[in-house]
Amino acid sequence: MDALIEINHVTHYYNTADESVIAALDDVSLKVFPGEFVAVIGHNGSGKSTLAKHINALLLPDKGSVTVAGLDTKSPENLWEIRRSAGMVFQNPDNQLVATSVEEDVAFGPENLGLPASEIRSRVDESLKRVDMYSYREQSPHTLSGGQKQRVAIAGVIAMRPEIIVFDEPTAMLDPVGRAEVMQTIGRLNREEGLTAVLITHYMDEAVEADRVIVMEQGKIVMDDHPKKVFSQVAELRRLHLDIPQVTELAIQLQSAGLNIPSSILTVEEMADALCQ
Repeated sequence: MDALIEINHVTHYYNTADESVIAALDDVSLKVFPGEFVAVIGHNGSGKSTLAKHINALLLPDKGSVTVAGLDTKSPENLWEIRRSAGMVFQNPDNQLVATSVEEDVAFGPENLGLPASEIRSRVDESLKRVDMYSYREQSPHTLSGGQKQRVAIAGVIAMRPEIIVFDEPTAMLDPVGRAEVMQTIGRLNREEGLTAVLITHYMDEAVEADRVIVMEQGKIVMDDHPKKVFSQVAELRRLHLDIPQVTELAIQLQSAGLNIPSSILTVEEMADALCQ
């Protein structure tokens, strides 16, 4: 199977306030395959959001190359098609909502594609149903909760029919209920509809839901593996100033107290099963 996203030896420099140069990405290589759910974690400044912005050509590599659906992001003629293939959802949903009603907001992207009115109507209705927001279609976006706003933002991206959605810390500004709503939506789109998802997050309990977890440090990928394998490396994660999932921390404490509990537990369901056994 060919990779849908291919990042080859990418380096990206930023100029700092004191006019020095730092490598936000330092010789990064990564492949993401169709239908994967990949989470990227790392502390602030590790390069994870810079990596995300390369996937839909908001940033271009200073060295190396990025291809999305076979298209090189450095070629200007590919820009529009790349951004149709790889949609992006950002932290603050208010910055992504541009219209006075939910359905008008979701229609914004398809309208800019120049689609017929009947096709736009179909895409808007379909997208809102896919994120469970169809019943809110006539409401003003600004009357919605944070989680609902973010689901409308996701619907707006879905309406463009992308193969990939990059979520750049989409729950960072949400309360626990909103976070749960957004993560359920991402999981459903990936599992049930095969949408390729790249999630940038600093919440470890979100990362455990992915197929792969990538850990970044100082612009480099330092881990890339299944969540169980990544989060079993507790000492290394702590050295990188990263948390581990709360339920994993509990499992380690119970194990230290003498209970026969595996330390590889990642979810509440796994903990319940282990305690029952």
